[in-house]
Amino acid sequence: MNPNPVTNGFVKHVPTEEEKAKIEEVRKLLGPLPEKLSSFCSDDAVSRYLRARNWHVKKAAKMLKETLKWRVQYKPEEICWEEIADEAATGKIYRSSCVDKHGRPVLIIRPSCENSKSVKGQIRHLVYCMENAIQNLPPEEEQMVWMIDFHGYSLANVSLRATKETAHVLQEHYPERLSLAILYNPPKFFEPFWKVARPFLEPKTRNKVKFVYSDDPNTKQIMEEILAMDKMESAFGGGDESGFNINKHSERMKEDDKKRLAALEDIASTSLESLSFLSVSDRATSDSVHPGSEDISEDEHQPRGMSQRNGSIP
Repeated sequence: MNPNPVTNGFVKHVPTEEEKAKIEEVRKLLGPLPEKLSSFCSDDAVSRYLRARNWHVKKAAKMLKETLKWRVQYKPEEICWEEIADEAATGKIYRSSCVDKHGRPVLIIRPSCENSKSVKGQIRHLVYCMENAIQNLPPEEEQMVWMIDFHGYSLANVSLRATKETAHVLQEHYPERLSLAILYNPPKFFEPFWKVARPFLEPKTRNKVKFVYSDDPNTKQIMEEILAMDKMESAFGGGDESGFNINKHSERMKEDDKKRLAALEDIASTSLESLSFLSVSDRATSDSVHPGSEDISEDEHQPRGMSQRNGSIP
């Protein structure tokens, strides 16, 4: 029997009448929104923020407001391949050509392939990858799968700054987007970190993280339950021998960029002033609504005795 069964993320949540009422309460707290932001406040979107805040209306509304402000300033949907191509060159994060059995995107993450010391650049690349994965979600699906490959990973790949910024962006602006995170062949030194962090995570979050080892049939079964292994990369025990090809990946991303930007052409741009829920003080401090606004040297954030080479684990 598989001791680590996959039970999350396969059944779309249907809101109860009480939950529907809370969704409307959040909308009332937000007030009128520009057209460009209305799509981020669909029933499904508001429900994700409510779930992230345990259905607490005011907390969910505050969280969603911060995301809307962040999207207006950061403009994640307008990031194009050319802007992050250098960050993407090594394949440290990319959308696999393989999808799970529900057609959901699979993001491959390889922390040991970090090729940049720019935390700002790393975060912008991460956001681009998240937006691209969301763009490729099938109808009625909201979540994706992460495959975190620890091949070649060492303590030298740990960046406190990048890890902190990554966690902030994913938790605050992409809540409930993760169906499953597969940690593939994590090194032994990683397990103590997980044991310390695990008690501080909610059960639903803990259950989304699965440890898989290539020499353990029981844990490999997790992947077989959610993926068509004949289409998965051979690096994960699958049948696809092609691996990451930057040229092919680049062409895929450019095509996706064209589709996304074309959809934005007829939608008016949005300014912070157009958000009715912003107070005067909010506007005055709007320059700091998104993380990574300053690119701080890694030298200032590395623990003593740790290499300056950096990377992150979402």
